Amino acid sequence: MAYSSISRWSGALGVCAVIAIVRPAHADPRAVIELFTSQGCSSCPPADKIIGELAKDPAVIALSMPIDYWDYLGWKDTLADARFSARQKAYSQVRGDREVYTPQVVVNGSAHVVGSDRAAIESAIGATEKADGVMSVPVTMTLSGKQINVSVAASTTGPAVMHGEVWICAISKAVPISIGRGENRGREVTYHNVVRNLLKVGDWNGSSGNWTVPLENISREGVDAAVVYVQDGNREKPGPMLGAAFTSLN
Repeated sequence: MAYSSISRWSGALGVCAVIAIVRPAHADPRAVIELFTSQGCSSCPPADKIIGELAKDPAVIALSMPIDYWDYLGWKDTLADARFSARQKAYSQVRGDREVYTPQVVVNGSAHVVGSDRAAIESAIGATEKADGVMSVPVTMTLSGKQINVSVAASTTGPAVMHGEVWICAISKAVPISIGRGENRGREVTYHNVVRNLLKVGDWNGSSGNWTVPLENISREGVDAAVVYVQDGNREKPGPMLGAAFTSLN
């Protein structure tokens, strides 16, 4: 929570519509930023605000992934998903540092910084994008009728980057929450680009690939955007982000 005393926790085919509406995704993002946040964390609102600011930049894909391990503090996070808590822990295990806290930002699947430190986030973007393969794979995503078409290009960085997974996230671009109890009692916080569902699309072996995902597979109330990312490694051992795309669904 507060940085001076950061809390740590160790421990798809559809049928094309007759009339297709195609919306291209933003091109060539330089970073995927994941914020692990909680409605029960008093240090998180400044980080939530920063994610909202970063979400306006088409060169950055900023995501909020609310965790559930602070629910015992007096307020159950209404957006939390245990899969996000597991993802945050998996990142720490891959890094080997056991650093799991809120607000934590993971940049491009590798570096982690305090989510309320905008300068540190920008520095981490600059540092991680210099690594081989990071955000080097072109990804495109289009909405066509009642399906999303995903295309991932072939790797151009050689045999070092030859495996990974393709995932799609259902996104709610802005979710205002009135918090009734706990450390943020009485506050209304708007959460930006909240991941509401997460679905594996397929495996990627360095060659180009195409997938079709029916909208019904990710749709739920409040979902109005989607993000697709290609990540080295797998769900249990997530590695660097290799490419990503964002598109609005309405």
